[in-house]
Amino acid sequence: MAASKTQKGLRGTPQQAKVRVLLTLWDMKAHRESVKKGQLNNRIVRTNERAKDYSPILEELIAQGAIAIAKNKVTLLEPVGFDALDAGLRDPEFEFDAQQVSSKLGNALLDWLRQRYPGAARSAGVAPDVLGDGDGHVPGAGISSYADFERVTLDLYEQLNRDYNFDRLVPIYRLRREIGDRISRSEFNQWLLEMQTNDKIRLQGSSLPDNDPSKIEDSITTELSGLRCYIKRINA
Repeated sequence: MAASKTQKGLRGTPQQAKVRVLLTLWDMKAHRESVKKGQLNNRIVRTNERAKDYSPILEELIAQGAIAIAKNKVTLLEPVGFDALDAGLRDPEFEFDAQQVSSKLGNALLDWLRQRYPGAARSAGVAPDVLGDGDGHVPGAGISSYADFERVTLDLYEQLNRDYNFDRLVPIYRLRREIGDRISRSEFNQWLLEMQTNDKIRLQGSSLPDNDPSKIEDSITTELSGLRCYIKRINA
């Protein structure tokens, strides 16, 4: 009796593959810096699959505006790529098959949920020391004190400055949007001003290159100095 041949080709459904690609790109931080297509293939192509099996998936994501590919590098585009990943994970018919969830993919999914839905982990009863960084700090969790806000803001400042070459002048609207609904707008304003009072930062600049109204709205206005659009870390 002849041995059956192992079936080759894409395993699972195209929708499952699409979610895996988007989640992997997010985990690789391809929304901040493009990644080589070969590196992506190393993460997504599984046993008995070939890189070309994913070509239709990538083409569909390009057409959707979720990703871009140029010079053999892949970029996850905001907000469409994020929205597509979110919609895919929320689809009631979506599920990972038994052979899809590697530890890397599983951890990427956990990180996505922690950052997008910080209350989910807490409501599920997961202990902070399991989710956090060892000091009880949970990535994406709500900010309840000035000390936490200062730590998060300075960490984000360094990250944004490094990833986007802001030359130490980081737009306030980027910080506000990165922090999102982890804090109210009024507390963000209050504690950012307190950081300036405490000589942690300086608020600078009264305009942005494009003066986009939404970016101006997400900057900060003070009674004494008026509109301020950037922060600069002191002694950074």
